[in-house]
Amino acid sequence: MLSLFAELLANDKPILIAFDGGYYTPVFATYPETTFGGDFPTEADYRDPFVQELIEEKGWILWPPIRFSYRTIDTELDRAAPSPPDARHWLGTDDQARDVLARAIYGFRISVLFGLLLTILSSIVGVAAGAVQGFYGGVVDLMFQRFIEIWGGMPALFILIILSSVIVPGFATLLILLLLFSWTALVGVVRAEFLRARNLDYVRAARALGVSDGVIMWRHVLPNAMVATLTFMPFILNGSITALTGLDFLGFGLPPGSPSLGELLSQGKNNLQAPWLGLTAFFTLAVMLSLLIFVGEAVRDAFDPRKTFR
Repeated sequence: MLSLFAELLANDKPILIAFDGGYYTPVFATYPETTFGGDFPTEADYRDPFVQELIEEKGWILWPPIRFSYRTIDTELDRAAPSPPDARHWLGTDDQARDVLARAIYGFRISVLFGLLLTILSSIVGVAAGAVQGFYGGVVDLMFQRFIEIWGGMPALFILIILSSVIVPGFATLLILLLLFSWTALVGVVRAEFLRARNLDYVRAARALGVSDGVIMWRHVLPNAMVATLTFMPFILNGSITALTGLDFLGFGLPPGSPSLGELLSQGKNNLQAPWLGLTAFFTLAVMLSLLIFVGEAVRDAFDPRKTFR
């Protein structure tokens, strides 16, 4: 929840400015320097001491806890980058003099949002495919199984690398590319549940009463298959995050300059004399993936009808 508001935690722009009786929010809007009595009509550089003096003459400035964004280059370092942690940069800087903590916060947000979106989309496609395959069986099941065997045998990582080098990488592009290969994870589990449940008495009774196949699949069979589905979803979520991290580490992920834990890992590998880079990325990923597994297990237990007491 905190990382969703990363702009309010780490930014090179103030959260709020009170100036000459008015209030301004540079985090959400762009103001020219002339607004605060400056000379240039371009966007104000709030890190400039001259601009700060102009504002503080008639008001005050509220800064975020970390006065650096993920793309801010600190030109006032007193040593060569990457610099070790200090009071100015709590986790040091990378090899381009950018604040590591700010990039970790923004990279954490991108990783979790990407993993959640990919997990939701993969689950929708995988559950739908497994439901149709298991409920109807026969030729439909046979053809689906052969297709999944062929599709699952493809070298997904190499195909992703090739496609990423041909197509301009981006958040939506990587989401679609990874979705092409991640939807098959739940098909087998959902198919087995539907194969088991389609001949049970309550399903046969619903068919005898004239209930449509769609209603039977959605209202009667799918709720019983959700427990097994939710069991695998935390692992799909973690796999989605590690896939994005791996592509970023290899240089085929998000565009250059984007906040990425994989790019931070790559910097740690290339700068062994700066251990804070690799350690920050490692502990961020380790804690994040562990906690997401625990959250997924709690969600699974909450939706398990066998553990629900009235």
